[in-house]
Amino acid sequence: MLTEVADGVWVRQSEWVWTNSIVVRVDHGLVLVDPGITGAELDALADEVDGLGIPVVAGFSTHPHWDHLLWHPRFGDVPRYATADGAQLAAETLEQQKEGAQEEGGSDISLDLVALVTPLPEDHRLVPGGEIIEHKAHCVGHAALFLPDRGVLLAGDMLSDVLLPIFDPRQDDQLDAYERALDLLGEAVRQVDVAIPGHGAVAHGPDVAARLAAERAYIDALRNDQEPDDARMGPHAEWLDGIHKSNQRAVA
Repeated sequence: MLTEVADGVWVRQSEWVWTNSIVVRVDHGLVLVDPGITGAELDALADEVDGLGIPVVAGFSTHPHWDHLLWHPRFGDVPRYATADGAQLAAETLEQQKEGAQEEGGSDISLDLVALVTPLPEDHRLVPGGEIIEHKAHCVGHAALFLPDRGVLLAGDMLSDVLLPIFDPRQDDQLDAYERALDLLGEAVRQVDVAIPGHGAVAHGPDVAARLAAERAYIDALRNDQEPDDARMGPHAEWLDGIHKSNQRAVA
């Protein structure tokens, strides 16, 4: 169910890799960020959004991976934005995005609505007072949404308590890209009380800075050819071993 985690910011978590759908109230309606994941969950999200009694006016995709490019007909035919690089990659990989949505999200996903995003105009404030923080860690065109007046950072696939950094196989400089991204996010982290990752629990208070520190420590360990001491890894999360080994190969 939708849970309000800050003023006018709601989160609903999917069973699929703890994925967070985010609803942000703006002056004239609601902005949906990365809604998902299964058809049934999108149906439920549509019911809960209807229950807020506020119209959806826009969507935003933090980055062009299928689980962040979904939509539901009941959200309406409204603009769906991404960064310019994110929108371009989504268009170039459209069939791949649809395949991922069908295989992982299920057959009841609206495949004709997958990845229909357009570049956010430079002069467009998606959320009044908000700031788009764009970088290339994890994916080309990756973006976070910083809401300083509400003390909230929507981090995309960063700052998770359950997922490690996942390097982009399309790029060969992911250590540098992550370090630059964490520097950018660090400016926002110092000003927020709530951070919402794409996957995992919402971070509150001191846990926000701790999430950033954990990301830095993991990247530093890879940079120094060391095994990271990371609470996300271990026997309780053997499924992360493949991601970690892939990151190590990319660095090597």
